[in-house]
Amino acid sequence: MEELVEWVAAKGGVVHSHAVKAEGFTVHAIRTAVHRGALYRIRRSWLARPGCDPLLRRAAELGGRTTCLTEAQLIGLWTPDHTTPHFAVPPTASRLDADGARLHWSRGPSPLAATGMRDPLVNVLHHVAHCAPPADALAVWESAIRKKHVAPDVLARVEWRGDVARRIAREASDLSDSGIETRFLVLMRGIDVIVRQQVWIDGHPVDALVGAHLAVQLDGFAHHQAGDRRRDLRADARLRLRGYTVLRFDYHQVLFQPDYVVEIMSAALAQGLHR
Repeated sequence: MEELVEWVAAKGGVVHSHAVKAEGFTVHAIRTAVHRGALYRIRRSWLARPGCDPLLRRAAELGGRTTCLTEAQLIGLWTPDHTTPHFAVPPTASRLDADGARLHWSRGPSPLAATGMRDPLVNVLHHVAHCAPPADALAVWESAIRKKHVAPDVLARVEWRGDVARRIAREASDLSDSGIETRFLVLMRGIDVIVRQQVWIDGHPVDALVGAHLAVQLDGFAHHQAGDRRRDLRADARLRLRGYTVLRFDYHQVLFQPDYVVEIMSAALAQGLHR
């Protein structure tokens, strides 16, 4: 019984009973662990340890898996602000108490055993494409590429289900350093402005360059330390001395004040600052 409990803990604290039996544990060991309170049952088919991960416990209660923005956040990808957990459930599932959860009924491109608790990355991106706003979805995909979870050419070869995912697969690249850069790029595409990303000038990268002389720097959510500020001032000074106009936008402006960003960029272009 002790070995069973340790094995369940190593698997995240929640496992399907089929997986337990496939590992070689006996029905007697399972019953003993449940009787002594070391494990408890969820929907007859799942076993969990007291104090297990609440997301995995909720997935087991629904007979599903963590997916979409929830799983993307769990593996360290950039995600937009969200509080509702996302779970993938079988298309045939019924009578589910989905209170406080976002359920995804469609199937992703990657097959998965019924005992799986977490969606594979390709399925996560599939659900993100059909759930999140287009700009946010693209940012999540590019975060997966940037963090080396998957390569753009691999995504391009997946047989995506739906035009939205296929379009994102064509657009996603490894040029954006963060979700905010992806969102800025989408804003500029909306006004037909061509942006070059991660351009090196005087041995230093510029987040975005429009035309020949309009440099745009984008500050992330945690970009507030004094050392960061001094580094930015030095970078801006180097660019200005070389004839560049420098515009700087922060996380809040790009994500929550997009009209302001577009307005400033449009005014700069109208003045020919990119030339």
